[in-house]
Amino acid sequence: MTLQTTTKHTYPADSQVFSTEIEGQAFEISSGRLAPNAAAACTIRYGDTMLLVTVCHGEPRAGIDFFPLTVDFEERMYAIGKIPGSFFRREGRPGTDATLAARMTDRPIRPLFPKGFKREVQVVCTLLTSDREQPADVLGTIGASVVVNMSSLPFEGPVSSVRVARVDGEFKAFPTYAEIAASDIDLIVAGTEDSVVMLEAGAKQVPEEEVIEAIKYAEGVIAQVNKLQREVIAALGQEKMEFVPPAPTDPALVSMIEKALDGRGQEMLDAISGEGFRGVDELGALVYGELTANLPAGEEFGYDQRLVRNTVETQLKAFVRTRVLEEDLRADDRHPGDLREIRSEVGVLPRVHGSGLFQRGETQVLSVATLGALRDRARLDRIAPGEWQYYMHHYNFPPFSVGEARFMRGPGRREIGHGMLAQRAIEPVLPDFNEFPYTIRVVSDVLASNGSTSQGSVCGSTLALMDAGVPIKAPVAGIAMGLMSTPDASKYKILTDIAGIEDAFGDMDFKVAGTQRGVTAVQLDIKLPQLPSDFMHQVFEQARIARLAILDVMAEAIEEPREEVGQFAPKISIVKIDPSKIGAVIGPGGRVINAIIERTGAAIDIEEDGSVFIGATDAESVRRAIAEVEGLTKEIEVGQEFEGPVVRLMAFGAFVEILPGKDGLVHISEMAEGHVDRVEDVVNVGDRVQVKVIEIDNLGRINLSMREAGQGGDGRVGLSDEQASDDSPRRRDEGRSGGGGGGGRDRGGRDDRPRGPRRDDGPRGGGDDRPRSGGGDDRPRSGGGDDRPRSGGGDDRPRSGGGDDRPRSSGGDDRPRRRPSGGGGGGER
Repeated sequence: MTLQTTTKHTYPADSQVFSTEIEGQAFEISSGRLAPNAAAACTIRYGDTMLLVTVCHGEPRAGIDFFPLTVDFEERMYAIGKIPGSFFRREGRPGTDATLAARMTDRPIRPLFPKGFKREVQVVCTLLTSDREQPADVLGTIGASVVVNMSSLPFEGPVSSVRVARVDGEFKAFPTYAEIAASDIDLIVAGTEDSVVMLEAGAKQVPEEEVIEAIKYAEGVIAQVNKLQREVIAALGQEKMEFVPPAPTDPALVSMIEKALDGRGQEMLDAISGEGFRGVDELGALVYGELTANLPAGEEFGYDQRLVRNTVETQLKAFVRTRVLEEDLRADDRHPGDLREIRSEVGVLPRVHGSGLFQRGETQVLSVATLGALRDRARLDRIAPGEWQYYMHHYNFPPFSVGEARFMRGPGRREIGHGMLAQRAIEPVLPDFNEFPYTIRVVSDVLASNGSTSQGSVCGSTLALMDAGVPIKAPVAGIAMGLMSTPDASKYKILTDIAGIEDAFGDMDFKVAGTQRGVTAVQLDIKLPQLPSDFMHQVFEQARIARLAILDVMAEAIEEPREEVGQFAPKISIVKIDPSKIGAVIGPGGRVINAIIERTGAAIDIEEDGSVFIGATDAESVRRAIAEVEGLTKEIEVGQEFEGPVVRLMAFGAFVEILPGKDGLVHISEMAEGHVDRVEDVVNVGDRVQVKVIEIDNLGRINLSMREAGQGGDGRVGLSDEQASDDSPRRRDEGRSGGGGGGGRDRGGRDDRPRGPRRDDGPRGGGDDRPRSGGGDDRPRSGGGDDRPRSGGGDDRPRSGGGDDRPRSSGGDDRPRRRPSGGGGGGER
């Protein structure tokens, strides 16, 4: 049977490729091969990182007062040859990196659409491949600009984003991840042919002038990429759709509202202070009521309340801007460079590890720091390198912060973006993990909002971290700057510490965070097609002055980080061990490390380089766990002295625990200078004695001496636990004679050794049903009820029958023996 095709399909032609060279590598834009049903599509490639960008649009939406633009950034794990780590093994909701990349694409292109444009527009960026060398986030802005310009949508582009890093004093565009990590400035600049429209930066306390130098360097690369975009648009661009801007408001209505608001300046100021736009809504309703109150019966007003409200808002905006530009007075009567009243407190919550309350005007942020162990770090399933995250900042913006009642949902793009901005501002001053081995999480809850909550979170985070005892290198403060200008930007005012209404009615939102030394984070969004000349120098300097003033106020609450972490925070120490001994600490199936955790209550994490992180809420548990780990890994040397408990008595001597899990034998002849008839005459189980290592035989068995350590004498020399503080972890079998110690070695089971009576200080038989091996050593072995670590992570030495299960050399026990004078019942070795 032959199938016949009845429908003709038009397949896309081969790609048209446009390229330029940046930093010695080809930068390519291609179109025509992928996504043919989109309004426009292109592929951006730099190195082996490829991003597909598409745009689609719908019909105009009626009854809305915003531009319905959506930007999505989709990371596909196949781009790096990985299967997602989720339960269903597929990508879910966008991660933090993708969310930030989407915001970074949205912010520079949104203001370049014409005002009043109400068509639904969707830009989708799909990461196809990643070489894990080049970040793909900045490619999204370039691709979005290309496809929107290629389509029929009206757009005032092109616009390009460029990342610049400074490595070893040299600026580089489109740096690799490694270069970004080594840099002291990580800057993203988006710009048109005329001006910068967006900034996003992290820096390591860099002076403002050096950040401005990086911006200027980026502008040169932006011009090169914009030129390439124009080539693509000229070759592939579609005819633009006709767009008719919305008709201006009826002059008659404007005149009526102007008259209604005349002489009501204080009411207008009250309407734009406080919570969001609630005052504007109330004033609009009031004016509408006044305009319709005296209408003749049966006559309609002709304008709906929403239009009246929006016209009132327009008049308020003009009033605020004129007041600033002409009178140097803002809505709350501040001058352009004035800060609002600032208050800061620390230790505002009991039991938490650290807390800070920062209030600036009507904006209030509560930040709480929590310290955790290594195991509390966040594991990242991401495209970018870096599997673990040790510092996290989470920002929450509940509806009550602006006096609203609405559903509480998970964090949205705004919350993620603001949280990451505050995180980026703090990261440069955090201590190195090896110096302060804690996972740190800070949560900033906005309790009241009237502008600049993200920068309030920066200040609150600093207070909380210092209160928690985190040794940050310097306090960090943040400030939000604004701008109001005439339409031609010939006259403008830079505003310090903008309130919410100034953000809404102004031309710019410029956030700068830093220390006394310099900048740690920057974020800029503007609504103007072009910034005034020499603007950057002025705004950075004005922000620096404000930042230093805020730091002074914060220092009144807390000047330096607390010397120690709080009472309820975990105490964490790092122990370095030989990596080859990690197995001894972990034990078969984790039995050894789990036993230590159970006994001490400490959390223990081990890295492959031999770093052991030990943490607990009390220092004693940490100390005990450290002692056990060191006991499993420390090399014993002849001549060292130890103090430890007697853990087992035999007729010929006593076993002393010199390190957790490591015992040594004090022969009866090494207990005192004179003759000792019975071991019990000198020590009992539980006594603490000072011993010296006098020999380690070829089987690794440790011989000790109390006599050479200065403990010898005719009387009793040991101290019981009630008489001395126990500086080492207690053993489970510590109260029993004949049990425990020596890793299962029984040194008394030889036929050629006289034996004294066996002690039985602890319960046996039915009271202790743990399995034992034969011979005189009845201590639990591996696999029995007591799975505690022994020397070397468990005693797996071969055993023979009889009381002494240690392997012997051909001549029996070849260790030197000391025969007591008088030949008492102490036996010989």
